[in-house]
Amino acid sequence: MPTLAIVGAGPGLGLSIAKRFGAEGFRVALFSRDQKKFDRLAGELAADGIEAAGFAADVTDRPALTRAFDAAKERFGPIDVLEYSPAPADPQSGPLAPVDALDLTVEAVQPQIEYHLYGGITAIRQVLPDMLDRGEGTILVTTGASSGLVVHPPFANIAAASGALRNWVLNLNAALARKGVYAAHIAIAAWIGKGGPRSHPDVIAESYWELYRARTEPELFYLDPEMRAAL
Repeated sequence: MPTLAIVGAGPGLGLSIAKRFGAEGFRVALFSRDQKKFDRLAGELAADGIEAAGFAADVTDRPALTRAFDAAKERFGPIDVLEYSPAPADPQSGPLAPVDALDLTVEAVQPQIEYHLYGGITAIRQVLPDMLDRGEGTILVTTGASSGLVVHPPFANIAAASGALRNWVLNLNAALARKGVYAAHIAIAAWIGKGGPRSHPDVIAESYWELYRARTEPELFYLDPEMRAAL
């Protein structure tokens, strides 16, 4: 039975992705800072007949994230699909708050680098060697659209860090082309669950499944039409 690992599992898109893949026979390893949150998610998935377990880790604590993956692999075996999409607990304040392009400093971008790029590299390094040894596997990395497809100056620090992660994933896609492992970047331009019909997490999750099944595109730009005016 294949295993999906979701880093940044939450009750919105993460849960919908877990349910969509779980409906196809995947077990689910949930990674989050909050033990209580993924205990609830695992319980909801179990109610749908999906085997799931949570593993506590903060993506900015690289040793803890590595230990969490070790625990997940001990429980489930090798990871077949990794979905990386961490979301800050409070995105509007604290060290991960957005900063405008005119005000960007090294100090403002460093926490975002730790969060997006270093966290993403750490998570991917936990699954990529095994995938290469087996000659199969999938890595899906999610960011906001400001990572490179949309210019949005108020999110300059987020864009700088997530754009670096996007660039690496696209390079991974090219480097892995003949090795049986697939890597893709998903850029989401939607207020998930708060916009039009395309913002519903179940609808977005279907796009992840289609991307996984097709294994052809290096990138998906997911746009809720109701956000178009804001972009």
